[in-house]
Amino acid sequence: MKTNPNKITLNLNSNAEVNVTGFIAPIEYTKYNFHVEWNALANLRVAEPEKRYDASIFHAFLPGEAVSVGESWRIEEEGALTLLKQLHTDPHLEMDAEDSQGLWACLRAYNDELAEIVFRIHAEFALKGGWFTPSQFAGHLVIDRTKEKIVFFQMHVPKGTLNFDVGWNTIGCTDIGFCPQIELSTGRQEVLRDKQFIESITQEAAERALILRFYKSEQINWVSLVKALEIAPAQQKPIHAISIDGPLADESC
Repeated sequence: MKTNPNKITLNLNSNAEVNVTGFIAPIEYTKYNFHVEWNALANLRVAEPEKRYDASIFHAFLPGEAVSVGESWRIEEEGALTLLKQLHTDPHLEMDAEDSQGLWACLRAYNDELAEIVFRIHAEFALKGGWFTPSQFAGHLVIDRTKEKIVFFQMHVPKGTLNFDVGWNTIGCTDIGFCPQIELSTGRQEVLRDKQFIESITQEAAERALILRFYKSEQINWVSLVKALEIAPAQQKPIHAISIDGPLADESC
């Protein structure tokens, strides 16, 4: 229901049940062939391909109070871990990188019928002899506001040239690679097609609001070296140049 023109509250019928499908595809690539030589990584598969949940588990993704579009809030850890265990039996939210830990959600859009939440979670899986850290778990949660039920849910590792980092303790070395699909889902995203919203922000804006919750480096106004050479003399400022071989804004490095 609406509390005022700019804020809404979100609820779910806890008595409902939600069937979630999980999938982990075979790893296609690692730089040092860990996915070939390390059995735990070579055999990484989803723990439970199908699982039925009480809808109350998804309360973890809802704000505790009325929120406006673009506003973000913390996801409750217990519910998120329950879902992650469908992918792997031993997920962890505590990670080595201090500034990239956390679970955050953002209200992207709503109308009288639907509300869409965009979220981002950082977690890793403990493997036999090491660990597996996806770049991120990105997701959507779409709620039927009238029936207070989930009509679409997706938690997945986005595709990219490289989308996970892995450490093999036996040889004391790390690797990086690509897995084409790591995902939990239910329902169909097409439910949002051609919908008109009372208020909304773009997917990119929602992702930007979330990424700022994880990485202080994203608060910097980065410019290319060419642009820096143009503006430095005008502003009479020195150039601080950084060369990196991976992304600053996820955990795939």
